[in-house]
Amino acid sequence: MRSAALPPDLATIAREATRNGDGLAPARTARITGLGHHVPAEVVPNGPIAERIGVDDAWIVKRTGIRSRRRAAPGDRLTDLATFAARRALGDAGLDPLDVDLVLVATMTPDELTPNAAPLVAHALGLERAGALDVGAACTGWLAALRMAAGQVETGRADHVLVIGAEMLTRITDFDDPKTAMLFGDGAGAVVVGAAGAGDIGPIVLAADGALGDRITAAHDDRVVRMDGHSTYQVAVKRLSEATVAAVARAGLELDDVDLFVYHQANGRIIRAVGERLDLAPARVADYVAQMANTSAASIPLTLSLLREDSRLRPGHKVLLAAIGAGFTWGAGVVEWGIA
Repeated sequence: MRSAALPPDLATIAREATRNGDGLAPARTARITGLGHHVPAEVVPNGPIAERIGVDDAWIVKRTGIRSRRRAAPGDRLTDLATFAARRALGDAGLDPLDVDLVLVATMTPDELTPNAAPLVAHALGLERAGALDVGAACTGWLAALRMAAGQVETGRADHVLVIGAEMLTRITDFDDPKTAMLFGDGAGAVVVGAAGAGDIGPIVLAADGALGDRITAAHDDRVVRMDGHSTYQVAVKRLSEATVAAVARAGLELDDVDLFVYHQANGRIIRAVGERLDLAPARVADYVAQMANTSAASIPLTLSLLREDSRLRPGHKVLLAAIGAGFTWGAGVVEWGIA
């Protein structure tokens, strides 16, 4: 779809994004140089969850597109998932641990309030020279961390940044709540960002609206996710559509130029609705929500890794990444894929 064919509101966003560039060109190009993921072994189908909330499997599939999810074992830690995924990304990049300058872990389910997950992951991997911090923006967290990493590399403040998204959402799920019991899964995905190789990380646009913060919450007292599903759906479709158009325009592209659209895997209905609003062919829109459910900050890097395993993600592809999460936070960016 060309910008001229967009609905009027989205066409306006595309024009404004084209005018409002990122300013000076970066000193060097940031690229994804390594990729990996890890998911727990246990697969939980819809059946037990459906029975508990008094529905059937078909009811869950119709409303969410989800058929199963992965669940961490009782003794697993969030840092375990993050470390496994990160080790694979480092191996994929062929990078020595001592060459990593910074570790960013995007998560909303750390093992403890403190310490953060990132320094524990860095220690587990032997990243003795790396700084480490967590990024909290719910489901948008990994995309926000990717923008931070790209900026570090582009300005020369870091040569190699490890960007991890990891979640154990089944630990904060109320399995008696029919609004959320079926939505969440556990997993982790990671990339290495550096300057060597092919491809590039284009501009990443981020936005937030705290006035909508009460739509998705998780309080300290009960430690479970609460969600207003209907309004979340409406906001998600609107903001993901807008962010997609803005990011593609900021990258100097048209929607037709993008090979793959990788949205946060929140819900199959949301992914389909965005694709329909933007007139995207389903084959160009990644949808792994049926087998992984919503893994929050882990979902985009996890999906990228699954796409590559399925030979759907190849060097030279232009890939739109977009997410929306509690807060509300949202954003999008275009990456030119450079690794086999």
